[in-house]
Amino acid sequence: MLDRAAILQRLGGDEEIYTMMVAMFLDDVDNNCAALSAAFAAGDLKSVQREAHTIKGLLATFSDDEGAGDAMTIESTAKSGTLAGLAGAIGNIQLRLKEVAAALGKR
Repeated sequence: MLDRAAILQRLGGDEEIYTMMVAMFLDDVDNNCAALSAAFAAGDLKSVQREAHTIKGLLATFSDDEGAGDAMTIESTAKSGTLAGLAGAIGNIQLRLKEVAAALGKR
C-alpha cells in the first residue's frame, strides 16, 4: 500500500522528517477521524471541507494518491454546498486513514 521510497522522495530523502511525520500521523489519526465525523454530523460544510483538505494533504504526503483523491472528492462536494451522499465516502476515508496508520505503525 505505501511506497516508503516514494514517501522519502517527497520528503527530500530526510529520514528524520519521515520519522517525525509518521509519529505525527499516528498521534493525530483518531483526532482527524473524529473531527471529520463531528463536522459531518453537525452539517458544517466549511469544517467538512477543511477536515477533508487536511486529510487529503496527509494522505498525499504518504503517497496514497487514491486516498488523497477520495478526500479531495469529499472536500469538493462540501465546497459545492452539499453533504448529500457523503456518509459512505466519509466512512471510507476514515477506514483509509486507519489502514495507512496501521501500515505506518508496522514500520
